[in-house]
Amino acid sequence: MSIKTGEKIWHNGAFIDWNEARIHVMSHVVHYASALFEGIRCYETGRGLAIFRLREHLHRLIRSCHIYRTPLPYSLDELMQACVELVRVNRMGACYIRPIVFRGYGAFGVNPLPNPVDLYVACWEWGQYLGAGALEQGVDACVSSWTRMAPNTLPPIAKSAANYMNSQLIKMEAVANGFAEGIALDASGHVSEGTAENIFLVLKGTLYTPPLASCILPGITRDTVIKLCESLGFEVKEHMIPREMLYIADELFFTGTAVEITPIRSVDKIQIGNGRRGPITEQLQEEFFAIVSGRKDVPEGWLTFI
Repeated sequence: MSIKTGEKIWHNGAFIDWNEARIHVMSHVVHYASALFEGIRCYETGRGLAIFRLREHLHRLIRSCHIYRTPLPYSLDELMQACVELVRVNRMGACYIRPIVFRGYGAFGVNPLPNPVDLYVACWEWGQYLGAGALEQGVDACVSSWTRMAPNTLPPIAKSAANYMNSQLIKMEAVANGFAEGIALDASGHVSEGTAENIFLVLKGTLYTPPLASCILPGITRDTVIKLCESLGFEVKEHMIPREMLYIADELFFTGTAVEITPIRSVDKIQIGNGRRGPITEQLQEEFFAIVSGRKDVPEGWLTFI
């Protein structure tokens, strides 16, 4: 593995060595994707390391587990402390934190309930998710032939491993066709989201983003951008978005913990706007990175210092 990982992983309340974090091949999660997880970034600031919106991420993890009837024997505060201690024990700089809850080795069969619940938290260094220069230059995307799952099949609000099998199909198709990322439509043909990102569209100074009804994950960075737009005076509409609106947008960008705020310069080889990062996207990026770096005051609780 070329990236730098932490030496220790938090497992059910204790730290173990990275290479000792193993599961049995017959674990329920291996066969039935019975896992819920989160992705969280820790940033370097002038006051030291700080985890961005840790409470909100872990609250979403708890909700995901609740939807899938997966009991968590830890409180929100205990989970937060585990993430803080993980970064401290590993002496990490800026890093990515991955809590994951899954059904382990026990009974066989689809029913997950007889199987034990395991909780791990790991961390590693992770740079720009869609490649060097993506934040400044933007990326090329395509609309996928794969549709996002309908809400009465798998719950999109839960951040579950099963949902990311759909994401993998979209991602592999995009990469095979020379694009950095794919954009999925929902079961009704409206714009949904990327493989691991929410999406925003700028048209005539107004921002649009798909609503929860378009089978999206309620992203923490998505929520952050909406709040930043409110503070900057930009109007945001959560609205069903037809595919063709992507092509006529003045600006497009992805949001997510991994991608942060990444411009989209083309969709299906159709240039978006001027074919580069737009002014509103750039302004939101500047505001976002000023907050996560500690250079600007943030709403209470957005930064958890190590």
